[in-house]
Amino acid sequence: MTCPTRDIPIHSWPGSYYINSEKRWDAGTLSLTRTMLRFTSDQSKENLVGFRLSRIMEIKMESSSFIFSTLTVLEHGNIKHWFGSLRPNRVVVYNVLEHFWRERLLSPSAEVQGAEAQPTKGRELINLVAGAQRRLEDTGNVLHHQGEQFDNVMHGLGKIDSDLGVADRLLSELESPPWWPFGKLPWKSQQDVKAEHAAREAACKGTGTGKHRVITSVPAIVSRGGDSDLKPGCLMVMVSSLEVRDTNYVLLHRFQRDEVDDIRVHNPYEISVRQRFIGKPDICFRLLSAKMPEAMSVLEMQYKKKVEYTSEYSAFMTTPATTPCDQDQGSVWNAAGLLQYQETEVPITVPAGELSQVQVHVLKPEVTQAEAQEIRQMLMQLKNLALEAETELERQDEALDILTSSTDRATMHIDKHTCRMKRLL
Repeated sequence: MTCPTRDIPIHSWPGSYYINSEKRWDAGTLSLTRTMLRFTSDQSKENLVGFRLSRIMEIKMESSSFIFSTLTVLEHGNIKHWFGSLRPNRVVVYNVLEHFWRERLLSPSAEVQGAEAQPTKGRELINLVAGAQRRLEDTGNVLHHQGEQFDNVMHGLGKIDSDLGVADRLLSELESPPWWPFGKLPWKSQQDVKAEHAAREAACKGTGTGKHRVITSVPAIVSRGGDSDLKPGCLMVMVSSLEVRDTNYVLLHRFQRDEVDDIRVHNPYEISVRQRFIGKPDICFRLLSAKMPEAMSVLEMQYKKKVEYTSEYSAFMTTPATTPCDQDQGSVWNAAGLLQYQETEVPITVPAGELSQVQVHVLKPEVTQAEAQEIRQMLMQLKNLALEAETELERQDEALDILTSSTDRATMHIDKHTCRMKRLL
């Protein structure tokens, strides 16, 4: 009834399927794989139905005269499939199926496995981006070392400021000896104290505009509790944090970069982010997204030591990405793509003897789908490195401003203390 497949499901739900020919319901498991939706009977262990996501025309929540709260999937050819008794509930199943189906519609080329092509252009682009990435990483290391030097200088200035404070207290005691009956001497001005306080507050002010810039954002199915709480939303990866938002972009939770304790990767499309606490429950969000591989290319760079791959992920990756049916379907997509190239790019006035050469030249792919995906992920990593470098530069600019004001303030204090000591002599 369906083509054989060894794909491990992305998600599965117990439920029942209505067999129209026998007018009965059969209990089993509804499973979502990379490219297919199938229902397996608990009794016979056979696939009662299975079809590709690209063949789905509509997914709806309906009710029938036999059972309420059902989920229906309309396949090409007006073939309607009824699924009922879904656990934990049909809303959760609908949210997940609708998410992956919609993402598949928006990027149908993701199912197409490109033919073996010459990797020259694609490999050249990959090498070019890899070289730029290495240079940017070297620049980031230099900036990090420079930032450490700035921090050391600021620490030294802090010690100088502390020593000047001690000197100020000692001078104040010398200027106001116990035998003086009127408190502080008249040359001790309160305006200097106010000016010093204002300068200190101005020096401590800083902005962090670069920290809140978005590197990438992917639509996702979000859950903070169990599988019964799956709702549509999005994951936003920023320079200094991770944000989980709902469909209206209302913030559900923000994980600061240093607050993330672990990111567990269950499969290429599902992760969980955890923040641990002592004495109260941990905060953990589970995120399921068809575009999660795009976000993982950035998360692996930002949270290298905190990303954990589960045994489920290893089992998932050992299975083939496509099935025999996928390859057949891919050939249809390829044929359609080749036909489009022939119709649009082959000149009408080409001589008959040269037509085959022109076709070979036009149909030869310059960059394969896998190479394009790799380049896309590398560019995302480049964007992350560039934003981090920009944030570090902004932080160092602020540090330079603070160093300048701190140096001026220290110089002013030294001059004042020198004048006060001269008065005491």
